[in-house]
Amino acid sequence: MKINKKNILYVLLLALALLSIVSMLLGPVFISPKYLFQSEILWQIRLPRIILSALVGIMLGISGVILQGILRNPLADPYILGVSAGAGVGAAVAMGAGLNFVFLGMSSIPILAFMFALGAVLIVYKLAQVKGETSTETLILAGIAVSAFSSAVLALIIIITGQLQSIYFWLLGSFSMASYTDIFTLLPYLLVGSIFAFFYSKELNALLLGEEMALTLGVDVEKVRLMMVIVASLMTAAAVSVSGLIGFVGLIVPHFVRLFLGPNHKMLVPTSALGGAILMMGADTLGRTLFSPIEVPIGVVMALVGSPFFLYVLRRRYKAKR
Repeated sequence: MKINKKNILYVLLLALALLSIVSMLLGPVFISPKYLFQSEILWQIRLPRIILSALVGIMLGISGVILQGILRNPLADPYILGVSAGAGVGAAVAMGAGLNFVFLGMSSIPILAFMFALGAVLIVYKLAQVKGETSTETLILAGIAVSAFSSAVLALIIIITGQLQSIYFWLLGSFSMASYTDIFTLLPYLLVGSIFAFFYSKELNALLLGEEMALTLGVDVEKVRLMMVIVASLMTAAAVSVSGLIGFVGLIVPHFVRLFLGPNHKMLVPTSALGGAILMMGADTLGRTLFSPIEVPIGVVMALVGSPFFLYVLRRRYKAKR
């Protein structure tokens, strides 16, 4: 059956709107539709959580599109460049050292998570540079190396400080502490990142053809790759700084959308953004209602969904090469 690409965005918008309404109603306490907009629970707890989960999903979805495009690898996700590992170390440093300060409305944990995440990406990019140029292979290998080192540092911090429970809870990801401040903090990164990703769709399409072909089409490969790595890293670092580590969104959504709509980034970017919002909001709603009043961390929900999908993609690629 042929899919009408022009209508897919409207379908996703409708699905997101319906899911938002369901998420407002459901939770440890069910809110009657009659009293929905009179409820303090909605305005103070659920609404910021719903909005924040959608924003994080959008940012991770777009970041996944960018990285799969520049790395030409459908198994790439926003954490492949060491963002998650760096953020984990930053959060662990804040909790382990007992840092408790506020800057521009943000507490010490998301601030250090953001800073360390960007620091990890900077190290990865510098390590991957050879004579002023980078390749997809060296970027991936450098990301793996920095992630492994960061994981060792994280384990060392846990051993020294004994803050296993608090650090581990943050690593699992959660929107339980969502606030309007978090939302306003993410908005600039989301807007700038989305604009760059959309207006560089042509260059991302060219990179899918290979570096040599992209050069012949007039694309400054090194400049575009650096710019897109920065955009994806900033969006991912900002997202995980307020939500903790949530994997697989940037892997699942762009890959799934690409199967139906093809590789054109002008469609991939907006549809992956909406798909990421739907997936994240749905996973968070499921996590807080499935075993209510016990909340399942969203990182656990996404791992249960994402791991089988990752294996499916891996097996599909293996069969395609045979």
